[in-house]
Amino acid sequence: QVQLVESGGELVQAGGSLRLSCAASGRTASIYAMGWFRQAPGKEREFVACITWSGGSAQYADSVKGRFTISRDYAKNTVYLQMNSLKSEDTAVYYCAARQSAGILALSYNYAYWGQGTQVTVSS
Repeated sequence: QVQLVESGGELVQAGGSLRLSCAASGRTASIYAMGWFRQAPGKEREFVACITWSGGSAQYADSVKGRFTISRDYAKNTVYLQMNSLKSEDTAVYYCAARQSAGILALSYNYAYWGQGTQVTVSS
């Protein structure tokens, strides 16, 4: 089992920045990749970014490329999502997820472990 705890979500003005954190515990040695997904009210959950745990290879959704950066601290078992130039359309609950296998990392269904979510609200 892997436990994930997100933090860092808050209310921010458009154009501002936030850094989300996701601390993993438990069987972290089994993690292949970790991802961030988000869900806005009335919308489906969507992929934001992911990173492979050992190699640090990252992928991003087109909507956040150039504005968001995902990184991981191997020693702290923590993944970060640095979000810059925030827009009102970035408002959502952000979820951290972990998966134990390779494949199409942008798809949510192979992520076995999920955090409780953290609210990000961007005011325009």
